[in-house]
Amino acid sequence: MSLKIYNTLSGKVEEFVPLNPPKVYIYTCGVTVYDDSHVGHGRSLIVFDVFRRYLEHLGYKVKFVRNFTDVDDKIINRAKEENTDFMTIANRYIASYYIDMESIKVKPADVEPRVTEHLQEIIDVIKGLVEKGYAYESGGDVYFSVKAFPEYGKLSKRSTEELEVGARVEPSEKKRDPLDFALWKSAKAGEPAWESPWGLGRPGWHTECVAMVFKHLGKTIDIHGGGLDLVFPHHENEIAQAEALTGKPFARYWMHNGLVTVGGQKMSKSLGNYVTLREVYRRYHPDVLRLLVLFTHYRSPLDFSWEKMEEAKRAYERIRHAIEDLDMLKNLQVVEENKISQLYEKVKEAEEAFFEDLSEDFNTPSALSHIFALVGELGKVKSRAISERRISRQDLSAYEFAVSSILRHMRGIFGLFEDIYPEKPVREVVRRELEAGQVLDERLIDILVDVRNQARAEKVFKIADYIRDRLKEVGIVLEDTPAGTKWRKL
Repeated sequence: MSLKIYNTLSGKVEEFVPLNPPKVYIYTCGVTVYDDSHVGHGRSLIVFDVFRRYLEHLGYKVKFVRNFTDVDDKIINRAKEENTDFMTIANRYIASYYIDMESIKVKPADVEPRVTEHLQEIIDVIKGLVEKGYAYESGGDVYFSVKAFPEYGKLSKRSTEELEVGARVEPSEKKRDPLDFALWKSAKAGEPAWESPWGLGRPGWHTECVAMVFKHLGKTIDIHGGGLDLVFPHHENEIAQAEALTGKPFARYWMHNGLVTVGGQKMSKSLGNYVTLREVYRRYHPDVLRLLVLFTHYRSPLDFSWEKMEEAKRAYERIRHAIEDLDMLKNLQVVEENKISQLYEKVKEAEEAFFEDLSEDFNTPSALSHIFALVGELGKVKSRAISERRISRQDLSAYEFAVSSILRHMRGIFGLFEDIYPEKPVREVVRRELEAGQVLDERLIDILVDVRNQARAEKVFKIADYIRDRLKEVGIVLEDTPAGTKWRKL
Protein backbone atom coordinates (compact mmCIF):
# COMPACT_ATOMS: atom_id res chain seq x y z
CA MET A 1 0.00 0.00 0.00
CA SER A 2 1.57 3.29 -1.12
CA LEU A 3 1.41 6.41 1.03
CA LYS A 4 -0.07 9.51 -0.58
CA ILE A 5 0.15 13.03 0.82
CA TYR A 6 -0.95 16.46 -0.35
CA ASN A 7 2.00 18.57 -1.49
CA THR A 8 1.35 22.30 -1.05
CA LEU A 9 4.04 22.99 -3.65
CA SER A 10 2.27 21.10 -6.46
CA GLY A 11 -1.26 21.57 -5.12
CA LYS A 12 -1.87 17.84 -5.61
CA VAL A 13 -2.04 14.58 -3.65
CA GLU A 14 1.13 12.70 -4.60
CA GLU A 15 2.66 9.34 -3.85
CA PHE A 16 5.29 9.76 -1.17
CA VAL A 17 8.72 8.73 -2.42
CA PRO A 18 11.58 9.57 -0.01
CA LEU A 19 14.91 10.74 -1.35
CA ASN A 20 16.90 7.95 0.34
CA PRO A 21 14.50 5.26 1.61
CA PRO A 22 14.05 3.97 4.24
CA LYS A 23 15.37 7.26 5.66
CA VAL A 24 12.90 10.15 5.88
CA TYR A 25 14.06 13.63 6.88
CA ILE A 26 11.40 15.97 8.27
CA TYR A 27 11.61 19.54 9.53
CA THR A 28 8.74 21.45 11.11
CA CYS A 29 8.78 25.02 12.38
CA GLY A 30 8.59 25.14 16.16
CA VAL A 31 7.29 27.72 18.59
CA THR A 32 8.51 31.21 19.43
CA VAL A 33 9.01 30.89 23.16
CA TYR A 34 7.55 34.00 24.76
CA ASP A 35 4.39 32.50 26.30
CA ASP A 36 2.65 29.19 27.00
CA SER A 37 1.56 27.13 23.98
CA HIS A 38 -2.07 27.34 22.93
CA VAL A 39 -4.42 24.94 21.11
CA GLY A 40 -3.34 26.28 17.71
CA HIS A 41 0.25 25.25 18.46
CA GLY A 42 -1.01 21.98 19.91
CA ARG A 43 -2.85 21.02 16.75
CA SER A 44 0.22 21.36 14.55
CA LEU A 45 2.38 19.51 17.06
CA ILE A 46 -0.13 16.66 17.36
CA VAL A 47 -0.65 16.37 13.58
CA PHE A 48 3.04 16.00 12.82
CA ASP A 49 3.63 13.79 15.85
CA VAL A 50 1.01 11.33 14.59
CA PHE A 51 2.27 11.55 11.01
CA ARG A 52 5.77 10.78 12.23
CA ARG A 53 4.46 7.80 14.22
CA TYR A 54 2.68 6.49 11.14
CA LEU A 55 5.81 6.75 9.01
CA GLU A 56 7.70 4.80 11.67
CA HIS A 57 4.92 2.20 11.73
CA LEU A 58 5.39 1.81 7.96
CA GLY A 59 9.05 1.03 8.57
CA TYR A 60 10.67 4.34 7.69
CA LYS A 61 13.68 5.56 9.68
CA VAL A 62 12.57 9.09 10.48
CA LYS A 63 14.88 11.89 11.51
CA PHE A 64 12.63 14.63 12.83
CA VAL A 65 13.84 18.17 13.56
CA ARG A 66 11.74 20.91 15.18
CA ASN A 67 13.28 24.22 16.23
CA PHE A 68 12.83 26.82 18.96
CA THR A 69 12.88 30.51 18.05
CA ASP A 70 14.51 31.82 21.22
CA VAL A 71 15.30 35.39 20.12
CA ASP A 72 12.54 37.50 18.59
CA ASP A 73 10.76 40.84 19.02
CA LYS A 74 8.01 39.23 21.11
CA ILE A 75 10.52 37.60 23.46
CA ILE A 76 12.47 40.84 23.79
CA ASN A 77 9.29 42.81 24.51
CA ARG A 78 8.19 40.32 27.18
CA ALA A 79 11.63 40.59 28.79
CA LYS A 80 11.32 44.39 28.88
CA GLU A 81 7.86 44.11 30.48
CA GLU A 82 9.27 41.90 33.22
CA ASN A 83 12.55 43.80 33.56
CA THR A 84 14.65 40.73 32.80
CA ASP A 85 16.75 39.39 29.93
CA PHE A 86 15.43 37.64 26.82
CA MET A 87 17.12 34.33 27.64
CA THR A 88 15.29 34.08 30.98
CA ILE A 89 12.00 34.37 29.08
CA ALA A 90 13.07 31.85 26.44
CA ASN A 91 14.30 29.30 28.97
CA ARG A 92 11.13 29.63 31.05
CA TYR A 93 8.82 28.92 28.13
CA ILE A 94 10.96 26.16 26.67
CA ALA A 95 10.62 24.40 30.05
CA SER A 96 6.88 25.09 29.98
CA TYR A 97 6.71 23.73 26.42
CA TYR A 98 8.29 20.43 27.42
CA ILE A 99 5.74 19.96 30.22
CA ASP A 100 2.92 20.63 27.76
CA MET A 101 4.31 18.23 25.17
CA GLU A 102 4.74 15.44 27.72
CA SER A 103 1.16 15.96 28.83
CA ILE A 104 -0.31 15.68 25.32
CA LYS A 105 2.08 12.82 24.45
CA VAL A 106 3.97 14.62 21.67
CA LYS A 107 7.28 12.83 21.27
CA PRO A 108 10.44 14.96 21.44
CA ALA A 109 12.03 15.65 18.07
CA ASP A 110 15.31 13.91 17.32
CA VAL A 111 16.95 17.34 17.22
CA GLU A 112 15.44 20.48 18.79
CA PRO A 113 17.80 23.30 17.80
CA ARG A 114 17.67 26.85 19.16
CA VAL A 115 18.35 29.92 17.05
CA THR A 116 20.91 31.31 19.50
CA GLU A 117 22.95 28.12 19.17
CA HIS A 118 23.16 28.50 15.36
CA LEU A 119 24.31 32.09 14.83
CA GLN A 120 27.40 31.10 12.84
CA GLU A 121 25.38 28.85 10.53
CA ILE A 122 22.86 31.66 9.98
CA ILE A 123 25.62 34.16 9.23
CA ASP A 124 27.18 31.68 6.75
CA VAL A 125 23.86 31.39 4.88
CA ILE A 126 23.53 35.18 4.67
CA LYS A 127 27.16 35.61 3.54
CA GLY A 128 26.57 33.06 0.79
CA LEU A 129 23.47 34.90 -0.44
CA VAL A 130 25.32 38.23 -0.48
CA GLU A 131 28.23 36.70 -2.40
CA LYS A 132 25.86 35.23 -5.00
CA GLY A 133 24.06 38.52 -5.49
CA TYR A 134 20.75 37.49 -3.92
CA ALA A 135 21.16 39.71 -0.87
CA TYR A 136 22.60 43.13 -0.08
CA GLU A 137 23.77 45.10 2.94
CA SER A 138 22.16 48.45 3.72
CA GLY A 139 23.17 50.46 6.78
CA GLY A 140 23.99 47.42 8.89
CA ASP A 141 20.89 45.49 7.78
CA VAL A 142 20.95 42.72 5.17
CA TYR A 143 18.00 42.10 2.84
CA PHE A 144 17.09 39.35 0.38
CA SER A 145 16.35 40.68 -3.09
CA VAL A 146 13.05 39.00 -3.97
CA LYS A 147 13.17 39.89 -7.66
CA ALA A 148 16.60 38.29 -7.99
CA PHE A 149 14.89 34.92 -7.43
CA PRO A 150 12.54 34.36 -10.44
CA GLU A 151 10.62 31.48 -8.81
CA TYR A 152 9.52 33.54 -5.79
CA GLY A 153 5.86 32.82 -5.04
CA LYS A 154 5.76 29.22 -6.30
CA LEU A 155 4.68 27.79 -2.94
CA SER A 156 1.97 30.34 -2.14
CA LYS A 157 0.98 30.71 -5.82
CA ARG A 158 1.52 34.49 -5.71
CA SER A 159 3.26 36.58 -8.33
CA THR A 160 5.59 39.44 -7.48
CA GLU A 161 3.23 41.75 -9.41
CA GLU A 162 0.38 40.74 -7.11
CA LEU A 163 2.54 41.19 -4.02
CA GLU A 164 3.69 44.65 -5.07
CA VAL A 165 0.14 46.02 -4.78
CA GLY A 166 0.12 45.96 -0.97
CA ALA A 167 3.85 46.18 -0.33
CA ARG A 168 5.29 49.12 1.59
CA VAL A 169 8.48 50.13 3.37
CA GLU A 170 8.52 51.09 7.05
CA PRO A 171 10.35 54.36 7.82
CA SER A 172 13.09 52.47 9.68
CA GLU A 173 13.80 50.07 6.80
CA LYS A 174 16.54 50.51 4.19
CA LYS A 175 15.23 48.23 1.44
CA ARG A 176 15.86 48.71 -2.26
CA ASP A 177 12.46 47.19 -3.00
CA PRO A 178 9.33 46.94 -0.81
CA LEU A 179 9.18 43.16 -1.42
CA ASP A 180 12.65 42.50 0.00
CA PHE A 181 12.84 40.91 3.45
CA ALA A 182 15.37 41.13 6.27
CA LEU A 183 18.03 38.48 6.77
CA TRP A 184 20.02 40.41 9.39
CA LYS A 185 18.88 43.31 11.57
CA SER A 186 21.36 45.86 12.91
CA ALA A 187 21.55 46.18 16.68
CA LYS A 188 19.17 48.42 18.62
CA ALA A 189 19.96 49.84 22.04
CA GLY A 190 19.11 47.47 24.87
CA GLU A 191 18.48 44.48 22.60
CA PRO A 192 20.56 41.29 22.23
CA ALA A 193 23.09 41.39 19.41
CA TRP A 194 25.91 39.33 17.93
CA GLU A 195 28.99 40.15 15.86
CA SER A 196 28.68 39.72 12.10
CA PRO A 197 30.40 40.94 8.90
CA TRP A 198 27.76 43.70 8.82
CA GLY A 199 28.22 44.81 12.42
CA LEU A 200 26.34 43.98 15.61
CA GLY A 201 22.85 42.63 15.07
CA ARG A 202 20.60 39.59 15.09
CA PRO A 203 19.07 37.33 12.42
CA GLY A 204 15.76 37.84 10.68
CA TRP A 205 13.12 35.21 11.30
CA HIS A 206 13.08 33.67 7.82
CA THR A 207 16.75 32.66 7.74
CA GLU A 208 17.01 30.64 10.93
CA CYS A 209 15.12 27.58 9.64
CA VAL A 210 17.20 27.39 6.45
CA ALA A 211 20.42 27.33 8.45
CA MET A 212 19.15 24.69 10.88
CA VAL A 213 17.82 22.45 8.10
CA PHE A 214 21.17 22.64 6.32
CA LYS A 215 23.09 21.74 9.48
CA HIS A 216 20.91 18.91 10.79
CA LEU A 217 19.29 17.41 7.67
CA GLY A 218 21.10 18.56 4.53
CA LYS A 219 20.42 20.75 1.51
CA THR A 220 17.30 18.84 0.36
CA ILE A 221 14.86 17.20 2.77
CA ASP A 222 11.86 14.97 2.27
CA ILE A 223 9.16 16.92 4.14
CA HIS A 224 8.92 20.45 5.46
CA GLY A 225 5.84 21.10 7.57
CA GLY A 226 4.01 23.63 9.65
CA GLY A 227 0.77 25.52 9.99
CA LEU A 228 -1.05 26.93 6.95
CA ASP A 229 -0.29 30.46 8.16
CA LEU A 230 3.42 29.82 7.52
CA VAL A 231 3.06 29.23 3.77
CA PHE A 232 3.48 32.96 3.15
CA PRO A 233 5.75 34.65 3.83
CA HIS A 234 7.81 32.35 6.05
CA HIS A 235 8.05 29.18 3.98
CA GLU A 236 8.07 31.10 0.70
CA ASN A 237 11.06 33.05 2.01
CA GLU A 238 12.79 29.88 3.17
CA ILE A 239 12.52 28.38 -0.32
CA ALA A 240 13.89 31.54 -1.93
CA GLN A 241 16.96 31.62 0.31
CA ALA A 242 17.72 27.89 0.28
CA GLU A 243 17.26 27.34 -3.44
CA ALA A 244 19.02 30.56 -4.41
CA LEU A 245 22.01 29.37 -2.39
CA THR A 246 22.12 25.70 -3.46
CA GLY A 247 20.29 25.53 -6.78
CA LYS A 248 18.53 22.43 -5.41
CA PRO A 249 14.96 21.80 -4.23
CA PHE A 250 14.74 22.67 -0.53
CA ALA A 251 11.99 20.16 0.30
CA ARG A 252 10.36 17.52 -1.89
CA TYR A 253 7.02 17.74 -0.07
CA TRP A 254 5.45 20.64 1.82
CA MET A 255 2.75 19.70 4.33
CA HIS A 256 0.59 22.29 6.09
CA ASN A 257 -2.08 21.73 8.70
CA GLY A 258 -5.21 23.88 8.77
CA LEU A 259 -5.63 26.61 11.35
CA VAL A 260 -7.47 26.41 14.66
CA THR A 261 -10.26 28.99 14.74
CA VAL A 262 -12.63 30.31 17.39
CA GLY A 263 -15.96 31.40 15.97
CA GLY A 264 -14.40 31.45 12.50
CA GLN A 265 -11.42 33.64 13.49
CA LYS A 266 -7.87 32.31 13.67
CA MET A 267 -6.87 31.50 17.24
CA SER A 268 -4.02 33.81 18.12
CA LYS A 269 -2.53 35.68 21.04
CA SER A 270 -2.78 38.99 19.18
CA LEU A 271 -6.57 38.60 18.94
CA GLY A 272 -6.87 37.45 22.55
CA ASN A 273 -9.07 34.51 21.58
CA TYR A 274 -6.59 31.78 22.43
CA VAL A 275 -6.91 28.88 24.87
CA THR A 276 -3.67 27.51 26.31
CA LEU A 277 -2.94 23.81 26.40
CA ARG A 278 -2.83 24.03 30.19
CA GLU A 279 -6.33 25.45 30.27
CA VAL A 280 -7.45 22.42 28.28
CA TYR A 281 -5.78 19.71 30.29
CA ARG A 282 -6.79 21.24 33.59
CA ARG A 283 -10.33 20.42 32.45
CA TYR A 284 -9.86 17.31 30.31
CA HIS A 285 -7.64 14.31 29.90
CA PRO A 286 -5.00 15.36 27.31
CA ASP A 287 -6.10 12.45 25.10
CA VAL A 288 -9.40 14.26 24.54
CA LEU A 289 -7.59 17.11 22.77
CA ARG A 290 -5.63 14.66 20.61
CA LEU A 291 -8.88 12.97 19.67
CA LEU A 292 -10.50 16.31 18.83
CA VAL A 293 -7.58 17.14 16.54
CA LEU A 294 -7.76 13.74 14.82
CA PHE A 295 -11.51 14.05 14.22
CA THR A 296 -10.73 16.79 11.65
CA HIS A 297 -8.67 16.21 8.51
CA TYR A 298 -5.31 17.84 9.06
CA ARG A 299 -5.69 20.23 6.11
CA SER A 300 -9.12 21.50 7.17
CA PRO A 301 -9.78 24.29 9.67
CA LEU A 302 -10.67 23.19 13.20
CA ASP A 303 -13.10 25.48 15.00
CA PHE A 304 -12.40 25.06 18.71
CA SER A 305 -15.08 25.24 21.40
CA TRP A 306 -15.67 23.70 24.81
CA GLU A 307 -18.80 22.06 23.36
CA LYS A 308 -16.64 20.22 20.84
CA MET A 309 -14.30 19.21 23.63
CA GLU A 310 -17.30 17.68 25.39
CA GLU A 311 -18.18 15.74 22.23
CA ALA A 312 -14.61 14.50 21.96
CA LYS A 313 -14.68 13.54 25.64
CA ARG A 314 -17.79 11.39 25.10
CA ALA A 315 -16.11 9.71 22.13
CA TYR A 316 -12.96 9.13 24.16
CA GLU A 317 -14.97 7.58 27.01
CA ARG A 318 -16.84 5.34 24.59
CA ILE A 319 -13.58 3.74 23.46
CA ARG A 320 -12.19 3.65 26.99
CA HIS A 321 -15.28 1.91 28.36
CA ALA A 322 -15.15 -0.67 25.59
CA ILE A 323 -11.57 -1.46 26.61
CA GLU A 324 -12.36 -1.56 30.32
CA ASP A 325 -15.39 -3.80 29.75
CA LEU A 326 -13.01 -6.65 28.98
CA ASP A 327 -12.33 -7.10 32.71
CA MET A 328 -16.05 -7.27 33.42
CA LEU A 329 -16.63 -9.86 30.68
CA LYS A 330 -13.86 -12.06 32.09
CA ASN A 331 -15.84 -12.33 35.32
CA LEU A 332 -18.89 -13.80 33.58
CA GLN A 333 -19.47 -17.51 33.15
CA VAL A 334 -17.41 -18.67 30.17
CA VAL A 335 -18.94 -21.41 27.99
CA GLU A 336 -17.85 -23.31 24.91
CA GLU A 337 -19.53 -22.79 21.52
CA ASN A 338 -18.96 -24.81 18.40
CA LYS A 339 -18.38 -21.78 16.13
CA ILE A 340 -15.81 -19.09 15.41
CA SER A 341 -16.65 -15.59 16.59
CA GLN A 342 -17.53 -13.19 13.78
CA LEU A 343 -15.66 -10.51 15.68
CA TYR A 344 -12.34 -11.72 14.29
CA GLU A 345 -13.46 -10.81 10.77
CA LYS A 346 -14.67 -7.42 11.97
CA VAL A 347 -11.24 -6.69 13.44
CA LYS A 348 -9.53 -7.62 10.19
CA GLU A 349 -11.87 -5.41 8.16
CA ALA A 350 -11.41 -2.47 10.54
CA GLU A 351 -7.60 -2.75 10.46
CA GLU A 352 -7.44 -2.88 6.67
CA ALA A 353 -9.74 0.13 6.27
CA PHE A 354 -7.88 2.00 9.03
CA PHE A 355 -4.54 1.79 7.22
CA GLU A 356 -6.04 2.47 3.80
CA ASP A 357 -7.43 5.76 5.07
CA LEU A 358 -4.21 6.81 6.81
CA SER A 359 -2.30 6.12 3.60
CA GLU A 360 -4.69 8.32 1.60
CA ASP A 361 -3.39 11.77 2.60
CA PHE A 362 -3.47 10.91 6.28
CA ASN A 363 -7.27 10.77 6.61
CA THR A 364 -7.53 10.40 10.38
CA PRO A 365 -11.30 11.12 10.66
CA SER A 366 -12.13 8.26 8.32
CA ALA A 367 -9.57 6.00 10.02
CA LEU A 368 -11.19 6.71 13.39
CA SER A 369 -14.63 5.85 12.01
CA HIS A 370 -13.48 2.24 11.61
CA ILE A 371 -12.31 2.15 15.22
CA PHE A 372 -15.73 3.33 16.35
CA ALA A 373 -17.42 0.80 14.11
CA LEU A 374 -15.37 -1.89 15.83
CA VAL A 375 -16.30 -0.45 19.23
CA GLY A 376 -19.92 -0.80 18.15
CA GLU A 377 -19.35 -4.49 17.43
CA LEU A 378 -17.80 -4.89 20.88
CA GLY A 379 -20.92 -3.30 22.33
CA LYS A 380 -23.08 -5.95 20.67
CA VAL A 381 -20.97 -8.74 22.17
CA LYS A 382 -21.14 -7.09 25.60
CA SER A 383 -24.93 -6.59 25.47
CA ARG A 384 -25.53 -10.19 24.48
CA ALA A 385 -23.22 -11.47 27.21
CA ILE A 386 -24.85 -9.34 29.90
CA SER A 387 -28.37 -10.38 28.88
CA GLU A 388 -27.37 -14.07 28.93
CA ARG A 389 -25.09 -13.63 31.98
CA ARG A 390 -22.43 -15.63 30.21
CA ILE A 391 -20.02 -15.36 27.29
CA SER A 392 -18.58 -17.92 24.93
CA ARG A 393 -14.87 -18.56 25.15
CA GLN A 394 -14.68 -17.78 21.43
CA ASP A 395 -16.33 -14.35 21.84
CA LEU A 396 -14.23 -13.53 24.89
CA SER A 397 -11.05 -14.40 23.02
CA ALA A 398 -12.18 -12.34 20.01
CA TYR A 399 -13.10 -9.40 22.27
CA GLU A 400 -9.65 -9.51 23.85
CA PHE A 401 -8.10 -9.68 20.36
CA ALA A 402 -10.13 -6.62 19.27
CA VAL A 403 -9.12 -4.63 22.36
CA SER A 404 -5.49 -5.52 21.72
CA SER A 405 -5.83 -4.30 18.12
CA ILE A 406 -7.46 -1.02 19.16
CA LEU A 407 -4.87 -0.31 21.83
CA ARG A 408 -1.96 -1.21 19.56
CA HIS A 409 -2.96 1.26 16.85
CA MET A 410 -4.41 3.96 19.05
CA ARG A 411 -1.30 3.97 21.24
CA GLY A 412 1.41 3.37 18.66
CA ILE A 413 0.11 5.66 15.91
CA PHE A 414 -2.35 8.07 17.49
CA GLY A 415 -0.59 8.39 20.86
CA LEU A 416 -3.85 7.69 22.72
CA PHE A 417 -4.61 5.56 25.78
CA GLU A 418 -0.98 5.34 26.82
CA ASP A 419 -2.44 6.02 30.23
CA ILE A 420 -6.11 5.18 30.18
CA TYR A 421 -6.95 6.92 33.45
CA PRO A 422 -7.48 10.70 33.28
CA GLU A 423 -6.14 11.73 36.68
CA LYS A 424 -2.48 10.75 36.46
CA PRO A 425 -1.11 13.07 33.72
CA VAL A 426 -2.41 16.26 35.34
CA ARG A 427 -1.32 15.16 38.83
CA GLU A 428 2.16 14.38 37.51
CA VAL A 429 2.49 17.76 35.80
CA VAL A 430 1.45 19.64 38.95
CA ARG A 431 3.77 17.49 41.09
CA ARG A 432 6.79 18.24 38.87
CA GLU A 433 6.10 21.95 38.85
CA LEU A 434 5.61 22.11 42.60
CA GLU A 435 8.82 20.18 43.19
CA ALA A 436 10.61 22.70 41.00
CA GLY A 437 9.12 25.53 43.07
CA GLN A 438 7.88 27.20 39.89
CA VAL A 439 4.11 27.56 40.27
CA LEU A 440 1.32 28.21 42.68
CA ASP A 441 -1.61 25.80 42.86
CA GLU A 442 -3.20 26.52 39.50
CA ARG A 443 -6.52 25.06 40.53
CA LEU A 444 -6.79 27.61 43.35
CA ILE A 445 -5.99 30.44 40.92
CA ASP A 446 -8.75 29.20 38.60
CA ILE A 447 -11.21 29.28 41.51
CA LEU A 448 -10.21 32.87 42.39
CA VAL A 449 -10.61 33.91 38.74
CA ASP A 450 -14.10 32.35 38.70
CA VAL A 451 -15.04 34.21 41.90
CA ARG A 452 -13.78 37.49 40.41
CA ASN A 453 -15.78 36.92 37.21
CA GLN A 454 -18.90 36.28 39.27
CA ALA A 455 -18.27 39.49 41.23
CA ARG A 456 -17.90 41.46 38.00
CA ALA A 457 -21.10 39.94 36.62
CA GLU A 458 -22.93 41.05 39.74
CA LYS A 459 -21.23 44.50 39.54
CA VAL A 460 -19.42 44.04 42.85
CA PHE A 461 -16.33 45.70 41.39
CA LYS A 462 -14.68 46.37 44.74
CA ILE A 463 -14.33 42.62 45.35
CA ALA A 464 -13.31 41.95 41.74
CA ASP A 465 -10.56 44.58 41.88
CA TYR A 466 -9.39 43.32 45.27
CA ILE A 467 -8.91 39.79 43.92
CA ARG A 468 -7.07 41.11 40.86
CA ASP A 469 -4.75 43.28 42.94
CA ARG A 470 -3.97 40.59 45.52
CA LEU A 471 -3.12 38.08 42.80
CA LYS A 472 -0.79 40.61 41.18
CA GLU A 473 1.01 40.98 44.52
CA VAL A 474 1.98 37.30 44.34
CA GLY A 475 3.01 37.48 40.68
CA ILE A 476 -0.24 36.53 38.89
CA VAL A 477 -1.50 38.98 36.24
CA LEU A 478 -5.09 38.76 35.00
CA GLU A 479 -5.98 39.70 31.42
CA ASP A 480 -9.64 40.18 30.40
CA THR A 481 -9.96 39.10 26.75
CA PRO A 482 -12.85 38.39 24.33
CA ALA A 483 -12.28 34.68 25.07
CA GLY A 484 -12.56 35.20 28.85
CA THR A 485 -10.19 36.03 31.68
CA LYS A 486 -6.68 34.57 31.35
CA TRP A 487 -3.83 34.64 33.81
CA ARG A 488 -0.08 34.49 33.53
CA LYS A 489 2.88 34.59 35.83
CA LEU A 490 5.12 37.63 36.01
